[in-house]
Amino acid sequence: MNVMTQGSSKVKRSFLLIALFILFISACQNDVRQKPVSETDRLRQQNQTLTDRLANTEQQVQQLKKQVQTLSAVTDDTQPEDIYDLQKIRIWRYTNLYDKDEDGKLESLIVYLQPVDSDGDVIKAAGRVEVQLWDLNRDEAHALLATWNVSPDEIKKEWYATVLASNYRLIFDISKLIDKYEKPLTVKVKFTDILSGKTFTEQRTIEPQP
Repeated sequence: MNVMTQGSSKVKRSFLLIALFILFISACQNDVRQKPVSETDRLRQQNQTLTDRLANTEQQVQQLKKQVQTLSAVTDDTQPEDIYDLQKIRIWRYTNLYDKDEDGKLESLIVYLQPVDSDGDVIKAAGRVEVQLWDLNRDEAHALLATWNVSPDEIKKEWYATVLASNYRLIFDISKLIDKYEKPLTVKVKFTDILSGKTFTEQRTIEPQP
């Protein structure tokens, strides 16, 4: 009886060892199978990412080609006058000295400047501006009161459009320049058009407001 029991136990242990061995082999095979699938997916994702990047790059290249063609056409065939034909500048009538904070003292020179094309329309032309304020009642050596320069980057921020008119509104501090404003002054403006390189000048007499 003991012999049979021992034999049965050995058989059971043998079956158990075989079962564990089979499970181990199966797990190893599954691991081997899974690795190539995971690697394949990774490579597939990388390939898709590269494909998307290539498509995006090609789109950007096409956009740049169109821009180059447009710029080439402008450079080779188009004159500045074909874009806009700036003919003159105009100092609008509201240009004058102002008391902005209403304390009884004039602090600001406000220049309303209008670039005008060949059709007589006011246009937002890009340019460099020099503004001078003169008192022609003084002797020549002291007649020029101040000079201000406005860059193209600065002037483009000063475009001012209303129902009545459109213009550049340039504001300059004159609080330390003029004690009494009792006689006419002269505002002179030089406008250099960035596109054509042309220079336009204009001047206007301003008078004390009643």
